[in-house]
Amino acid sequence: MTSAADQLGLLADALQQLRDDSLGVAAFSRLAQNQPVLLSALPGRYAEVLLQLLNRLESSALFTEESCSFSQRELLDSLQTWLDTARLQLGKARPPAP
Repeated sequence: MTSAADQLGLLADALQQLRDDSLGVAAFSRLAQNQPVLLSALPGRYAEVLLQLLNRLESSALFTEESCSFSQRELLDSLQTWLDTARLQLGKARPPAP
């Protein structure tokens, strides 16, 4: 079974692929939503925020940058912030080393 840290790493790699245009928005969104171990290891608000960001990202993909109220670049930056914050949160959840 995959750990929460592994799933977080998978999402970080996928976000970079999305930035590089080697992964589409829909595929990234499906991948992000299908990380149950990660999402269950984080407080509930993390899943809520992630879903909101993914919805905005999917909406932005339907329009050109000029006609959409969401900047795709800013959304990708927000997803990076989400990943960074989730990584910190997971680090807090680990028991201290003996």
